[in-house]
Amino acid sequence: MEPIGKLYLLPNLLGESDKDLSIAPGVKEVVNKLKHFIVENEKTARRHLRAIGFEQPFDDVELYPIGKHSDPSHYSSYLKATNSGQDMAVFSEAGLPGIADPGAVIIRMAHQRNIKVVPLTGPSSIIMALISSGMNGQQFSFHGYIPKDKGDRIKKLHNMEKAVSSFGSQIFMETPFRNNQLLEDILKHCSHSTQLCIATDITLETEFIQTRAIKDWKSAKLDLSKRPTVFVFG
Repeated sequence: MEPIGKLYLLPNLLGESDKDLSIAPGVKEVVNKLKHFIVENEKTARRHLRAIGFEQPFDDVELYPIGKHSDPSHYSSYLKATNSGQDMAVFSEAGLPGIADPGAVIIRMAHQRNIKVVPLTGPSSIIMALISSGMNGQQFSFHGYIPKDKGDRIKKLHNMEKAVSSFGSQIFMETPFRNNQLLEDILKHCSHSTQLCIATDITLETEFIQTRAIKDWKSAKLDLSKRPTVFVFG
């Protein structure tokens, strides 16, 4: 009986950044041994794989989509290659798979089938924002993308503010093209004394990370539109 293949959790860059500063050296060796990748977007995945050091021809590679336009009914067949001892990888559009990312469903299936899951070292904008914020790193919560509806969003902001004293730092995100609207709501509806870290374009040349009280952000002239940003309350 052939051994079951492994499922690697393959890190991606957070943008046009220095691979050597973001991706562990051994990742290139691992990725070039793989021929099966579970990805969000097949077209961009090819470009992202090249960026982290994949050198093999794509004619020999299978890509399995798990993006918003894919069919979840097909997911159960995606890990079939591991039955014949072949290793596979889950590959995110940015950062680490499984965090604010659809890869978690595949990782859960791997555990259910006793497939060894192997995380590889790479960047996480969420953790990098937290460690750069100067806020509580002993206790924190990640809320992912907060509600799109304005009323629900403001309610969520108030609840996260209240949670800081009992549950530590509160980390959240927004779709980049709505960042300015979110910042406007924070400045208008949240307490002046709440500490807010804005971490934008992490690992890129345009990186901006700063923590201030909300009252001090009111005079700042920031344009966060279309720039990947992580927010932290503390």
